Amino acid sequence: MADRLTAHLRAWVGEWPPRATVQVVGDPARDRPTWDGSVRPLLGVGDGERHVIAVPPSAVDDVRRVIGTDLADPGLGDRLAPLLGMDGAVFGTGVFRWTHLPAPLPSTGTWVPTQDARLPSWLAPFNGPRLVAMDPRGGYLAGVGIKVHDPVGREIAVVTSPAARGKGLARRLVVTATRRILADGGVPTYLHDPANPASARVADAAGFHDRGWTVHGLWRRPAEGR
Repeated sequence: MADRLTAHLRAWVGEWPPRATVQVVGDPARDRPTWDGSVRPLLGVGDGERHVIAVPPSAVDDVRRVIGTDLADPGLGDRLAPLLGMDGAVFGTGVFRWTHLPAPLPSTGTWVPTQDARLPSWLAPFNGPRLVAMDPRGGYLAGVGIKVHDPVGREIAVVTSPAARGKGLARRLVVTATRRILADGGVPTYLHDPANPASARVADAAGFHDRGWTVHGLWRRPAEGR
């Protein structure tokens, strides 16, 4: 599993493991569309002590000067965003989790290869298969989308409809998706906002333990009125 994780991170953020407290690297992939067709010019991962921050090769020197070694600087986004063509974006840090041993929960859900009319719109952008749980009438209850980042990296996202929450459905779907990813030779990852305790509970229950690892990026602020 360690080899798979290393292969994923080298493909995803350009280099791994990090060799400095904050290592800024040039990665041509930061100029190319990602899983949903959008370009993300900054992406980073930290193992609790050291971090790799990947940016377009042309921006390495400028970004390195701005970041230094302090990723907790509250003004970092304001200084980085203009350098990377993302005026108004914010620099954020999330929780990065992975597992090689999903929780011993029963599998559930049905795999759907492409988007169809039964599924909610949030599942449409995913470039991997969808795993969904439906009620007896065919109504959507909960679903997992798979983000295919590279040959082995597979990120899991899950959303449960309000009426189906609190029944353990999300964790069973995540476990089911994790088993498939592992069987296919991939590494399953689960990312979430540290201020989202519900997502953290699902991750813990599914076997994605918090090892203190982080993910870093620039995110555009939602438009006013939305």
